[in-house]
Amino acid sequence: MTIKLTDILHIDDPSQYKLHLACTSTQGHHPLVEYVKSRENWRGWNTWRGERNDWTRDFILSFMEFSTVKGGWLFGGIFRVKKRYRDGYDLADVKEFSKYEGRLICKFHRYQGLRGRAFKLETFIDSFEVLTLLPARYSGEAFCGYANINHRFDVLKAIVDSQRPDWKASLCAVKGVYHIVDAKTGRVYVGSAYGNAGIWSRLDTYVNTGHGWNDDLIRVIRKKGLPYALKNFQFSILEVFAFNTPDQIILDREKHWKKVMLSREFGFNKN
Repeated sequence: MTIKLTDILHIDDPSQYKLHLACTSTQGHHPLVEYVKSRENWRGWNTWRGERNDWTRDFILSFMEFSTVKGGWLFGGIFRVKKRYRDGYDLADVKEFSKYEGRLICKFHRYQGLRGRAFKLETFIDSFEVLTLLPARYSGEAFCGYANINHRFDVLKAIVDSQRPDWKASLCAVKGVYHIVDAKTGRVYVGSAYGNAGIWSRLDTYVNTGHGWNDDLIRVIRKKGLPYALKNFQFSILEVFAFNTPDQIILDREKHWKKVMLSREFGFNKN
């Protein structure tokens, strides 16, 4: 049986609310990353005001894109608009719903033409379906095992920026061969972590630059920007090696995977 958002959040008059759908900004910042870092950072996504007055109603019901689940949205709280200024908003938390903040995950299809961040709640509230209620506020995805890593850059950036200890400890402890694919074009890149750097160090560089200093990837980022990489690049691990593995073994396996993936012929590898 489908559970609707309205079965959990009892809102008497949706016409008094604006719906906030927070997605990756044009600068490449993701609201989920900011929420994991600090609730105050997330609050800033709601108090920010651009050229338009988005919060024209008394209340804001906020969701942030939950990119680990297709069509997923994490409930970010309900705020009452106290004052409106030219450069921002003074908001107050509505405590009645705070127990669900960061825990309630819903499914909502944001179709391509639905632009902006602010919408009339009554138009969309019945379209939200409850997926799950987490036992505690979301603090980043738990480490899923080396073989199961196949994540978009924006998801991994949240993990790296929050320095999740389970991920960091696991990826700092190993070297390996990894694979990056541009899900938009299908082009691939095969790389390796060797020497004194574990996989964590390489991952950190990729999610913060978008290119990891690969020439072809640099050209993509210069043309399309970091937000493109955060949304479309996916990272996975092909092979894992102990930290004392000789570098040449890792480099030979990297060459093998370049041949398998045809990444020199059709991807981003040139050597």
